[in-house]
Amino acid sequence: MNRIFRRLGGAWLALGTLIAAEPLRLFPPVWTPEGLLLEWQGGEPGRAYTVQTRDRFDGGLWLAAPAITPWPVTTPRWGDARPPGPTRFYRVLAVEPALRGRVLAVSDLGLYSKAQLDFIFSLAGIPVKALYDVRALAVTYETVDPWGGRTQASGFVALPQAGGQRLPLVSYQHGTLAKKSEAPSQNATGERIVGLALAATGYLAVLPDYLGLGNSPGVPAYHHARSEGTAGVDLLRAARLLAAERGAVLNGQLFLMGYSHGGHATMALLRELETYHADEFTVTAAAPMAGAYDLSGVTTEDFLSPRPKPNPYYLALLLAAYQDIYRLAPRLSDLLAPPYHATLPPLLDGQHSGGEINAAMPADPVQVFRPEFLAAFRTDPEHPLRLALRDNDVFRWTPRTPLRLYHCSGDQDVIPANSQVAYAAFQTAGATQVELLDPRPGGTHGECAEPSLLAARAWFDSLRQP
Repeated sequence: MNRIFRRLGGAWLALGTLIAAEPLRLFPPVWTPEGLLLEWQGGEPGRAYTVQTRDRFDGGLWLAAPAITPWPVTTPRWGDARPPGPTRFYRVLAVEPALRGRVLAVSDLGLYSKAQLDFIFSLAGIPVKALYDVRALAVTYETVDPWGGRTQASGFVALPQAGGQRLPLVSYQHGTLAKKSEAPSQNATGERIVGLALAATGYLAVLPDYLGLGNSPGVPAYHHARSEGTAGVDLLRAARLLAAERGAVLNGQLFLMGYSHGGHATMALLRELETYHADEFTVTAAAPMAGAYDLSGVTTEDFLSPRPKPNPYYLALLLAAYQDIYRLAPRLSDLLAPPYHATLPPLLDGQHSGGEINAAMPADPVQVFRPEFLAAFRTDPEHPLRLALRDNDVFRWTPRTPLRLYHCSGDQDVIPANSQVAYAAFQTAGATQVELLDPRPGGTHGECAEPSLLAARAWFDSLRQP
């Protein structure tokens, strides 16, 4: 890697390139009214570029740098809108560009009649009456990986058979899953039913599997906000193409909702849409529910507390994902104490269920860490794992969309302080259309799901246009 050092705005910048073959020539950075401008030339033709940054030359983590334009960039320039401040180091990654949202494969999962849907909803105890037959599709599409390179993801699409009626689009983000085959595009008995219920009442429903689940390679990217956003955007694009091919007419409205892990993913998707794709999508309303929006704050402190955790495997999934994306150590096992260094990694490959992982975890999940790693994590505010968690907080922005946060006060899986922190931050930032609601006071994480979903759908129904 070649580096150029240049003093700028009181800080030394180190700019480097990581590419497969031809080196990039990096030009001296320039301050513009919009912020710092980096430019380069050379390298292999037809590449896309991701810029990463960190605050220390040695140590720390390379994190995706805030961008003015959609990410990754296809032109050899990039802007950082942050004001001059501490020392920052940058590097440029050259990656294979993706045709984002391109449909790679479609599997027809069948046509559900209204009678079949009513029977399914009755068995599940869901108070929904089907108004339309629903065509179910599993879709594999092109998107970007956590580093901006080309990859594929999958999702479920539920298309109402509503004749010429104009349909609103809704994206539902599912909760925590550990096993690839449990994803909505693969599993007929899981949260796919939410998509069917929405479609049966006149929404074109899409359910992204997320990277690493369903028909997507690699480790599940659990609570990785950037890829939750990009995978969600690109499934929306794929769904619009499928709708047009099948004669469905959209009314231009877009709703977002998701529960638990899906609450975090919904917030990440909304941020991605508002920040980079406002000229392509206008979100009508969003309903994140019971999400861990403050991963680096209240969620971390809760996991470090002695309080019993209902599902220790959440931490194991998070470690596996962040090790894969941020390289916290040479190997995942290097973070773990015996015997977990040997027993836990094989269970985190996307082929084992949350129940299987829970059975291999201690009652206090942080005890899987090596003692020295845990001690450093507790005391060092700039610890690499804390930096990775902070990179995936989803409340440090100002949403413009009407937004309702649903969270029950008795939730012991994802503590309600996450929603309280997000709500307070949005209010302070000047967001004027944000509410925090408790649809079942005292309800647990499981008890809160149905009333939250029903309340959100009723809200969306009130906003629907012909």
